[in-house]
Amino acid sequence: MSAAVRVLVADDHAAIRAGLRLMLETDPAIEVVGEAGDGAAAIRNARALRPDVVLMDIRMPGTDGIEATRVIVEEGLGDVLVLTTFDIDEYVFGALRAGAAGFLLKSTDAAALLDAVRRVGAGEGVLAPEVTRRLLTAFVAADVGGADATPEVPVDVLALTAREREVLTCLGRGLSNADVATALGITEATAKTHVSRVLTKLGCTSRVQAAIRARAAGLV
Repeated sequence: MSAAVRVLVADDHAAIRAGLRLMLETDPAIEVVGEAGDGAAAIRNARALRPDVVLMDIRMPGTDGIEATRVIVEEGLGDVLVLTTFDIDEYVFGALRAGAAGFLLKSTDAAALLDAVRRVGAGEGVLAPEVTRRLLTAFVAADVGGADATPEVPVDVLALTAREREVLTCLGRGLSNADVATALGITEATAKTHVSRVLTKLGCTSRVQAAIRARAAGLV
C-alpha cells in the first residue's frame, strides 16, 4: 500500500479545523499531521512537519494564506490546496499565482474534498469545477489585456517541443496525469515526466499556473 497523504490544516476558526480533521480522517489514505490557526503558524508547522498537502484558508489574521502559500511553495515544504468561501476574487488569484496547486470552495462535499486532497498529494492540480471556466477566463483577461484581446503565444511556449505543447494543452483542459497519458497514447510515467519538464520550462510552480498559461496562449 502507498503511504497516506500527510495533511496540515490551516484555518483561523478552530471549529472549521476540527470539522475538516474529522472529515479527512474518515479516509484511511489521508493522515492529518497538524493544524495551524494563521499563516505564520502554517509556515512554521510546514517546516517542522513537511506535509504532503497544506489545506489552506485565505483570510487569516497576521500572515494571510496567500503569503503563507508563497513561502511554503518557494521552500518546497508541501503542495497547497486552498479552501475559500469566495469563488472568484483577488485573494484566490493571489493564492494561485503564489503557487497553490488549486482551490476548492468551503461548500465542497466530503467526497470531492477527499478526492482533491488525494489528487494534490499525488502531484496533480485541482480546481472547483463550478468556477474553473470563470477563473481561467479572469486570469486570461488580466494577463492578455482583456477578454477580447487576441492571445499572443509567448516565446517560452513556442520553445516547447511539439509533444510538450500537446501536454500543455492537456493541462489547460485540466487533465490528470492518467488522462494526459490516455489522450496522448503514452504511459502515465512518461506523462508525468513531460508535465514536470513543461512546468520547469515555463517557470510554473503548479499545474494550475500551467493551465492558465495554456489558456492565455490560446492553446485551449
